[in-house]
Amino acid sequence: MKALSDILEGIQLLDHAGSLEGRAANIRFDSRAVGKGDVFVAVRGLQVDGHSYIQTAADQGATVVVCERMPQNQNQGVTYLQVEDTSKALGQMAANFYDHPSYRLKLIGITGTNGKTTTATLLHGLFLQHGIQAGLISTIANYVGRERLKTRFTTPDAVQINALLSNMVEQGCRYAFMEVSSHALKQNRTAGLNFHGGVFTNITHEHLDYHKTFDDYIHSKKKLFDHYIEPGGFALINADDRRGSIMVENCRASAYTFALKRHADFKARILEKHIDGTLLTIDHRELWTPLVGRFNAYNLLGVYATAKLLGYREEELLKDISKLMPVEGRFETFRSEGGKTAVVDYAHSPDALENVLSTVQEVQKKQQQLITVVGAGGDRDKSKRPRMTAIALKYSNRVVLTSDNPRSEDPQAILDDMRREVSPQQDQRIVSISDRREAIRSACMMAQSGDIIMVAGKGHETYQEIQGVRHHFDDREVIKEIFNIHN
Repeated sequence: MKALSDILEGIQLLDHAGSLEGRAANIRFDSRAVGKGDVFVAVRGLQVDGHSYIQTAADQGATVVVCERMPQNQNQGVTYLQVEDTSKALGQMAANFYDHPSYRLKLIGITGTNGKTTTATLLHGLFLQHGIQAGLISTIANYVGRERLKTRFTTPDAVQINALLSNMVEQGCRYAFMEVSSHALKQNRTAGLNFHGGVFTNITHEHLDYHKTFDDYIHSKKKLFDHYIEPGGFALINADDRRGSIMVENCRASAYTFALKRHADFKARILEKHIDGTLLTIDHRELWTPLVGRFNAYNLLGVYATAKLLGYREEELLKDISKLMPVEGRFETFRSEGGKTAVVDYAHSPDALENVLSTVQEVQKKQQQLITVVGAGGDRDKSKRPRMTAIALKYSNRVVLTSDNPRSEDPQAILDDMRREVSPQQDQRIVSISDRREAIRSACMMAQSGDIIMVAGKGHETYQEIQGVRHHFDDREVIKEIFNIHN
């Protein structure tokens, strides 16, 4: 239980009815989870408006309701508080409820279209490897130190974030590395947080089904640097991305840059590329890494720069970075006894797919064939479906189109969309198999010794969502089964 006056610290009330004294058990924004003595915050979502459930929450025992418009019917004994924006209030109240955990460790936010998961996960692994207790909030999993917690969203809700950070503080974490999605920033899930640093990886046309315009997408990302990084902190941007400088135009923190092409505060250069790793220099010092490709060179450079800005000892940094292993489902390779190589990657946007396929092309030998298995998610931006096919055809000898997460859509309709702009000549190189397991199996059967099979779209995911139901499915498990890999 926490005093209501403490929970409301920093919250500007437009109106209120009822007592501002008393204590609260929990903060809830889902009326189904409300219990006796809880605060219910009525947040407007994409499909559901929490204001429609104020009476339900009050009937279930909520003693405080926070809303943007006061309800006409008010329960006796319930306090009603009107604020301008309940999503922002929810974040601030959650931070108050958990005693501002983001101020009690150094929170680093990583945002961008691609590279968030890898950068955050590698940073977490680097610090743990060095004996420094740290936490992670990411797409793949949340970690408190070395304890893994499952996750479903790139960035959890504001209450979950503060609960996680509070747990990290209690377990002695000095740092937390957090993926920060554009959805989370636009929905104010980061409200009330204090970031010591922010990292911008890159930005491409993505999530326009949600943001509608590219400008909205950019400005949602930019909110991390405009509003949430403390004045004494740092903002680290990829200088090779032409929109990187926009991110720090109004930033109060010290700005730094990293790049492979342009002049920057932190610089890297790729010397050799192989299917099993990369040789590069970072700040003129040579480094071998099992991570593959140019995009991973950017990720590693971002990790290096962030660690240096956090005071990591330079003489140990490159040695420790060289020990980092690929993140699960991010250009993760598997080899069969017969000499075939399969690569599993989360690439599910045109830009990400082009990144991984161009990386394969850079390390591919003349005699090697590339067979790409790729799909497109249902209930998402339909315009990218033919583009995904075009990119797969550009780099691959054969393309197997299949289901990703069809969600509520007909898988065959998605495949038809993906083939919509294919020419008769290109059509000869494509096969459509809606069953993803059979698609992967067919691609592996097409491959000869030495060939490469790229399985794109799902990466670390262990499910397929079909008609609202999540069924267990793991690309990596399927490949291990086909390749007879038992570890």
